[in-house]
Amino acid sequence: MNYSFYRCAAAVPDVIPADCGANAEAVCRMMRQAYEKRTALLVFPELCLTGYTCGDLFFQRTLQDAALEALLTIRDASGECPGMLVFVGLPFLCRGRMYNTAAAVQDGKILALIPKTSLNDTGDMDEMRYFSAGPDEAFLIDIDGDDVWFGTDILLGSTEDPTFTVGAEIGTDLAGLDSPAAYAAAAGATVIVNLYAGSEYAGASAELNRCVISRSASLHCGYVLAGAGCGESSTDLVYSGHSLIAESGKVLAENGLFENGIIYTEIDTDRMVRERTADSLWCTAEDECIEIPFEIQEQDPVLIRTIDPEPFIPKDEQEITTLLEIQARSLARRLSHTHSKRAVIGVSGGSDSTLAMLVAARSSDILGWERSRILAVTMPCFGTTKRTRSNAEILAESLGAELRTVDISESVRVHFAAIGHDESDHSVVFENAQARERTQVLMDIANGCSGLVVGTGDLSELALGWATYNGDHMAMYSVNASVPKTLVRRIIRAEAAKHPGTDLEKTLLDILDTPVSPELLPPSEGDQIAQITEDLVGPYELHDFFIYYCVKYGFTPDKIEWMAERAFSGQYDPAVIRHYLGFFYRRFFSQQFKRSCMPDGPKVTEISLSPRGAFRMPSDASGADFMSRLAGDPE
Repeated sequence: MNYSFYRCAAAVPDVIPADCGANAEAVCRMMRQAYEKRTALLVFPELCLTGYTCGDLFFQRTLQDAALEALLTIRDASGECPGMLVFVGLPFLCRGRMYNTAAAVQDGKILALIPKTSLNDTGDMDEMRYFSAGPDEAFLIDIDGDDVWFGTDILLGSTEDPTFTVGAEIGTDLAGLDSPAAYAAAAGATVIVNLYAGSEYAGASAELNRCVISRSASLHCGYVLAGAGCGESSTDLVYSGHSLIAESGKVLAENGLFENGIIYTEIDTDRMVRERTADSLWCTAEDECIEIPFEIQEQDPVLIRTIDPEPFIPKDEQEITTLLEIQARSLARRLSHTHSKRAVIGVSGGSDSTLAMLVAARSSDILGWERSRILAVTMPCFGTTKRTRSNAEILAESLGAELRTVDISESVRVHFAAIGHDESDHSVVFENAQARERTQVLMDIANGCSGLVVGTGDLSELALGWATYNGDHMAMYSVNASVPKTLVRRIIRAEAAKHPGTDLEKTLLDILDTPVSPELLPPSEGDQIAQITEDLVGPYELHDFFIYYCVKYGFTPDKIEWMAERAFSGQYDPAVIRHYLGFFYRRFFSQQFKRSCMPDGPKVTEISLSPRGAFRMPSDASGADFMSRLAGDPE
C-alpha cells in the first residue's frame, strides 16, 4: 500500500525525424526501463513517433502510415509492461483531418487518442498548416480492429484508486485560455500530462517552469511534462528536452537541459483531492468526461521523492523574515487599535517568549515607539534556573525593553496554603498554580499601565493542549498562535544571524540550545532543568510533522505514520513514531476545549487552529476511529 503515492516519469527519447521505426524502438526501450522501476505513469514528448520538426512531411501518407505502425508496435510492447500507463505523441489522420495527438496505451491496448486543442501558430511552428484542433465531443474510431475513443473530453481513471485520474494536454495547450487541463481537473483529473515540444531559447526554460508551477498550483494537481529533445531538427530551432514533474505548485523532478533520458518521482494524488475539498472556490465541471479505466502495477514502497521532515520551514530565507514581519504588523495593528501604551510580555528565557519579544521589538519600530515601551516581566519561581533567568534579562536589555522582575514564589505559597495543597506534592496543582499566577501578574500589570499582554504560546502547544488552561493558555493577543515550535526556533536563528558578534546573537543561540521546559518543577542538582518537555510529549519535530499533514490535508493516521517513517528514516524507529503519533491524536482530541476559547492571534503559516473559522471542531469529538487506524504493527 503506497497511500496514493504513484511513481510518474517523463521520458525524452533520442528521436530521428521521420524515422518512425527507430523512434518506436527508442520509446520501447525506455518503456522497459521505466517498467523495471515500477512506474505507474510514463509520458513521452509531443509527436515523438515522427519527430516534432517534420514540417510538410506530415502531409505525406507514408509518414502517416509509419506513425500508426509505430503506435501499434508500442501498443504490443506495452503488453510486456502490465499496469503502466503510457502516453506517446503522433500525427493521426481521422475523418479527413490531421490531428496532433496523445495516444494512451496500456497492457497491449490503445485506450484513447487525445488531440491537441490550442495549435501553435506563433511563426516558429505553423501547426495550423498541418493540424486541426481536436473536437469537443469524443467518438469511437477503429484502429487495427479495435474501438478506440478519440476526443479531448477523455480522462483515464484507476480502477484501484479513484484519486488517481489522468487528463492530457499537448504542448501549447498549457498556455491556452481555454485549457484542456482546467477542464480535465474540474472533471476529476488529479494528474495532468503534457506531451510538449517547445524550442529552447534564452529564458524559455524559466518561463516553462513558471507555467507548470502556476498550472499545478491553481488546479491542485500533479503535472508531468515531457519535452522534445536532442535529435529534433535544428534547422531553425533547438530543442533541449526540458522536462519536469510538479505537484501543487512545487517542482518535484526536473532534468538538465539537453539531457535526454527519464526523470522519476512520485505524485501524491490523495493530496490533490484533499486540497480541492478544502478549497471553497474549487468548481467541478458541469459536463461529464468519458472516463476510461486502467489498472496500475504494484508500486515500489521505497519512494524516489523525499518527504520533507520539516514541512513548515520555508526554504527561502526571505520568507523567514516575512513571517516575523507578518507577526509584527498584526501586533502593531492590535496595539494601535486598542490604544495600548505598552506591550507586556512574560519572558522565561525560552524560545516562545523570545520570539514574542522579537516580534514586539519590530512592532515598536513600526509604530515609532521607543522600545522601552515593551515591558518584559520575568517571574521566577520554584523551577527557574540561573541560565534561563539570565538569558531573559540579557534579551530584554539587548532589545531595549524595560525589564521587571516579580518573584511569585511567596504568592504561590500563600495560594497553596489557602487551598490546602502540600508544597512537597509536585502534582499538576503544583505546576499549574505557578502558570496561572504568572498570567494573573501579567494581566494586572497590563491593567496598571494601559498595556496589552502578548501571548507566547505556539501552534505545537495548542495542538497538543500542552498549556495550562487559563494560565499560559491565555493572553490579550497571541502572536505565535500559528507558528509551530520548529518554525519558532528557525525564525530565532535567522534573527540571530542578523546580529553577528553581539550579546543578542550569543543569547539567542544559547536560548536555542536550552531544552524546552515550562520550568515548573525544582531544578535538579547543579541548577539543571529538571522538567524537559520533549521527554514527556516527544520530539516537537515529529509533532509538527503530524500537525501539518493532519490539519492541512486531513490525511489518515496510518498514512501520516507511513510518511513519517520515510521522512525520519534512520532518525526515529517506526515504533517510536507510532507511539508519539498515538500520543498526538489522544491529546489533539482531548484538548480541543482549550482551543475553543483561545485568544486572537494572526494566521502566519498555512495552518491555524483558531475556532473562529480556521479550524472548527467540537470539544467532545471522539478520536476512536482515528486511533483505530494505528492498530496494526509498524513496518
